[in-house]
Amino acid sequence: MESTINNLLEFFFILTGFLLIYTAGSVFVDKTHPTRLGTTLFWLLLGVIFAIGNFIPYTLSGIMLLVIGALTLLKQVKLGHVRPVEEAEAEKASDRIGNWVFLPVVVLAAVAVGVAQFTELGGQVGIGIGAVVSLMTGILVTRATPKTVMDDSNRMIQQVGTTGILPQLLAALGVIFTAAGVGEVIAGGISTVLPEGNRFLGVVAYCLGMVIFTMIMGNAFAAFTVITAGIGVPFVIAQGGDPVIAGALAMTVGFCGTLLTPMAANFNALPAALLEMKSETGVIKEQTPLALIMIIVHIALMYFWAF
Repeated sequence: MESTINNLLEFFFILTGFLLIYTAGSVFVDKTHPTRLGTTLFWLLLGVIFAIGNFIPYTLSGIMLLVIGALTLLKQVKLGHVRPVEEAEAEKASDRIGNWVFLPVVVLAAVAVGVAQFTELGGQVGIGIGAVVSLMTGILVTRATPKTVMDDSNRMIQQVGTTGILPQLLAALGVIFTAAGVGEVIAGGISTVLPEGNRFLGVVAYCLGMVIFTMIMGNAFAAFTVITAGIGVPFVIAQGGDPVIAGALAMTVGFCGTLLTPMAANFNALPAALLEMKSETGVIKEQTPLALIMIIVHIALMYFWAF
């Protein structure tokens, strides 16, 4: 079963790589692109890493990532000419499809949960299978041609731009931080500031630590292990806090940090890019008041519920 899971995951990575390589080709043939060669190289290298990353030396993958980073730093990755969405065409399709437009999204979620819950394939494979089934459903609902599918995929990839690789980089960073013992360093620093035995300050430190580290890491999952080991265990759980309640609330308060950071590309940067918002931080600005309120609520809940 493990071999089957790995093969399926590799298949999904290869599919993603082919989409990125297609985008590289689309940019390369666009003679009007302001940074044609740099943008082509960026998407080509990223596509190669996704498609055959497991079959090439890690050193070579690392070199390609450094080149990708240099292209981003030098602002050589820009949006080129993509197939525009005609307003009249969109309205006509909207009238024809109606609420059926939401079916692919529902199918993706249902298939992913079904595979994760009722098979041994797991959640990651479930999301991959759900994405493929959802795509097929979308094609049937919209009657889209293969060219339309590829053109729209290319448009979305270019609109998202370099922020699309943040989730992968942040996940890797979380593993590195955990292996490097960052949690132990944080615990040592916090112990010199917090008075011993003060439950309330321990809860505040745990919650704010999750929020701040999530803002740095971009997601609460990467922050949870580090902050729980460094702050949650010695300053909350060791003082009598219920580990189930404290851990659950720590995770959700971390998501409040997700609302406040551009590092959470999936939630904040991607919507701004896809909706073509004038302000890249517009999503964060709208979410900030609610996030601050929820942080205070979480501190209160953890203090009164966990003890």
